[in-house]
Amino acid sequence: MMGGRALLLLLVSALLVQIRASDPVLYESFDEDFEGRWVVSKKDEYQGVWKHAKSDGHEDYGLLVSEKARKYAIIKELDEPVTLKDGTVVLQFEVRLQNGLECGGAYIKYIRPQEAGWDAKEFDNETPYTIMFGPDKCGSTNKVHFILKHKNPKTGKYVEHHLKFPPSVPYDKLSHVYTAILKPDNEVRILVDGEEKKKANFLSADDFEPALIPPKTIPDPEDKKPEDWDERAKIPDPDAVKPDDWDEDAPLEIEDEEATKPEGWLDDEPEEIDDPEAAKPEDWDDEEDGEWEAPKIDNPKCEVAPGCGEWKKPMKQNPAYKGKWHAPMIDNPNYKGIWKPQEIPNPEYFELDKPDFDPIAAIGIEIWTMQDGILFDNILIADDEKVATSILEKTWKPKYEVEKEKEKAEEAAAGADGLSEFQKVFDILYKIADIPFLAPYKTKIIDVIEKGEQQPNITIGILVSIVVVFVTVLFRILFGGKKPAAPVKPAVEVKKPKATETDGAGSNGDKEEKEDEKEETTAPRRRSRRET
Repeated sequence: MMGGRALLLLLVSALLVQIRASDPVLYESFDEDFEGRWVVSKKDEYQGVWKHAKSDGHEDYGLLVSEKARKYAIIKELDEPVTLKDGTVVLQFEVRLQNGLECGGAYIKYIRPQEAGWDAKEFDNETPYTIMFGPDKCGSTNKVHFILKHKNPKTGKYVEHHLKFPPSVPYDKLSHVYTAILKPDNEVRILVDGEEKKKANFLSADDFEPALIPPKTIPDPEDKKPEDWDERAKIPDPDAVKPDDWDEDAPLEIEDEEATKPEGWLDDEPEEIDDPEAAKPEDWDDEEDGEWEAPKIDNPKCEVAPGCGEWKKPMKQNPAYKGKWHAPMIDNPNYKGIWKPQEIPNPEYFELDKPDFDPIAAIGIEIWTMQDGILFDNILIADDEKVATSILEKTWKPKYEVEKEKEKAEEAAAGADGLSEFQKVFDILYKIADIPFLAPYKTKIIDVIEKGEQQPNITIGILVSIVVVFVTVLFRILFGGKKPAAPVKPAVEVKKPKATETDGAGSNGDKEEKEDEKEETTAPRRRSRRET
């Protein structure tokens, strides 16, 4: 009898342990108002108003960012700190960008224990955290952040370690769930809507920047390059002499003397004529508005003729053009290679078997966003992946399916049945932009994608243009973007036409383009026909 009772008690105890293990460490559904449970920062810069509001089209409540172009900060202290050092820890929350997200963050900070006397009302951007996780999008930034602040045991300083090549943020107005799973074997997995998007190892230098474990050696800051160190692999040939027949002043283009005026060219016809159907407005006042002139239209006679107006011989490339002469390059006999300082032991180096995570004592949302309508919901900290999956299935998935169906219906009603399919292409392009070897081109690529996304009636042509950009970039990377080698000639400085000498991003080219746009708004634009 006693043995039976002992067995029963053992089973009950095991069941209770299992139930406790499956319970969330923290779960905030916002079914009730956050007042009294969350603390809004009293710092002056945080003027954004948080609201307890329903998700659009649902009866489910969340924490709402209610105003545009504001800073927001709110925090919830936990009853007991959550340790991250042992076992699995799951960080999960739901966000809906009800008005989209052009520039702003929607991430959560998992706050480490603060010094004695710290007041939650003082929560701000400087409040130390352990992990920052969640979506952030603005300009070329488009990623689901995962940042770990880790203390260097040698120096005592905290260092921010950023996950390399994180996933992109979904570009829509639907509810999405972001999950970070921290495993005891140093693995971290990032999921979006329950689908794994990134797997990394905390101790891998390939996965975090900077690496949690510093390098064993570093360049000696005291080591200086010798003054006579020559890093030039090639130098101009000092024995080379410019040929006597080299004409540096020959123009790039010359008039094509063999060209003849096309038969049927209308010399006396202007390219544009007054619109015969235009009439002077009844309210036109010659004294105030000046003499009225009819708007110009293309001369219909020029449409069927080879051309109109004064004919001039076209220009052709000058076969005598050589440009400025330079001595050809030869191997530098004094070349010593690229100088590097000698390596010394890194005083900040330490060995690590697993990260020394600080506990999580609070969760906070501290963001600066240009959008309103950002809704946070179902914030979870758990020690069991199944708990996170269960909550995702019960809370997020039904809402998402309703939102997705509504989105399809709206697209169909607006005659945009293909938009969702095109968006899948954009999602793929965002992923391509995250490829490591495309990093130097990422900003330009993102700009092209966003310009396409911002057009409500996107066309196949725009998509083709974007694909062409990617193909061009990939071709340049894979093949160097070089033409087949030409026969060796003395090095020359090629003179470009004036129109292209200042045509660079952020240079005079931008200024000229803006001036052209200004002129276009103040005077009729005349169409010039090709002279043949």
